[in-house]
Amino acid sequence: MNTENTIAQMRKGILELCILSILLNKDQYTSEILSILKDSKMLVVEGTVYPLLTRLKNSGLLEYRWEESKSGPPRKYYSITKKGKNFLEELKVSWNELNQSVSKIIK
Repeated sequence: MNTENTIAQMRKGILELCILSILLNKDQYTSEILSILKDSKMLVVEGTVYPLLTRLKNSGLLEYRWEESKSGPPRKYYSITKKGKNFLEELKVSWNELNQSVSKIIK
C-alpha cells in the first residue's frame, strides 16, 4: 500500500468542506483559495481545485463574478450561495460525527 496515495485521497474527500468554509465569510479568487489551503497544510494542486470549483458552481453551491485587477487580468471571485451555506452546515455536522467516531477508534 502507498501511504501517500491514501493521504491524498483523504484530503480530496474533505476539500469541498474546506473550500466552502474558506468562502463562508469572504469572496475569494482561486489563487487565494489555493494559498489558504497550502498555508493550512492541505497540499493540493490547481488541477484538483479548478474542477472542484466548477462542480460546486454547477451544483449551485457557489457563484462567481469577474472583477478587474490592478495587477493583471480580471479575476474570478467565488462566493458561497445560500444553498452552499446549507450544504456546508450539513457537511460540518457529518464531519464532526465522523471525526469523533474515528478519534474513538484510533485512541
